[in-house]
Formats: sequence, C-alpha cells, structure tokens
Amino acid sequence: MTPISYYFSVLSPFTYLAGNRLELIANRRQRKIEYRPMDIMSLFAQTGGVPPKDRHISRQRYRSQELARIAEWLSMPINLSPKHWPTDPKPASYAVISAIEEEGDIGLLVQNILQACWANELDIANSKVIEDCLSLAGFDSTKVLQNARTAADIFEANTKKAVEANVFGSPTYVVGDEVFWGQDRLSYLDDLLKG
Repeated sequence: MTPISYYFSVLSPFTYLAGNRLELIANRRQRKIEYRPMDIMSLFAQTGGVPPKDRHISRQRYRSQELARIAEWLSMPINLSPKHWPTDPKPASYAVISAIEEEGDIGLLVQNILQACWANELDIANSKVIEDCLSLAGFDSTKVLQNARTAADIFEANTKKAVEANVFGSPTYVVGDEVFWGQDRLSYLDDLLKG
C-alpha cells in the first residue's frame, strides 16, 4: 500500500494542532507514515510562500484568530506568541530524522516537540528540551542525538522532495499524487484511504 508522506515543520502551529490525528488515521487504514521534517523557510522561498512576519497585517490577524479558534475547537492549549518562536528548527528536525530508525514512538516525538513550542513555552533548539521530548516518546536520547549530525542531508533532501511533490506549506500529507495541505484536510485524507 502507498505510504503517507508527511511533510512538516517543527515550527508550524497548524502542525501542532494536528495532534495525533494522522497517526490514528494511519493506524485505522493500515498505512505507513513517512515522517519528513523540512525547512519551511526554504520551501516558502521556492514555492512563492511568505513567512508569517512578512505577511500583510490582515493575514497575520486572521492567522491568530484561526489558530485560537482551532485550538479551542480541539481543546488544545496554545500560546499565539510563544517566547521561543521562531527558533532554529534544525536541532529538533535532525532529532526526528535520527529517531526514525530507532525504537520509540516517532509520532509522539513530533507531537512532543510541537507541544513544547506552542503550549509549554520551551525552546525546541535547546538540547535539553529535545532530550526530554525524545525520552517522553520512548527513545534513547543519547543514542539519537549522537546520530543527529548526519541528518542535515536528509533534512535538505526532504525539502527538495517536498517541492517536487507540490508541497508548499505545513502540515502536508501526500499519498501518490494526492496532496492534502493543512490539519483541517485530515478528514479528506481519511476518505481517500478508506477508498
């Protein structure tokens, strides 16, 4: 069966608000998830996107309203102006890439990192924060972080693959040629997998 290619940024609040719904869908539909953390700023530059700080004020205000609405609807805590955002996404992204082949819950790791930023006021570029996220997801943090330095090439390759797959934002779920952008498209993804 075709896997779900999951393109995401560890800095994305909309990815945070997806929670564990992708994992629940994949489990229900017996599909593998390919976790592909990517460089969202590079993606924006290549696909015509604009970083949030450079968007027109009307778009910035709408984004904040939408995030608050979605968080309330999902009963998820969110800080719309986190203390450590934006931060360097590479340390956390590299940890996710390195953890993929190790023993632990990769979906939970991604959720832990996103929650650290968007709900817990933690800096996901900080090694102690990353270690805690790994440990809470059942990983040997020392082992994962020792291998994290080799993840830079995969991070770059994920971004290139994202552009080739017509991805332009985070989160995006790709199955074959079908692209689903945004946590609010997960029900459409589920319908596709249901057949």
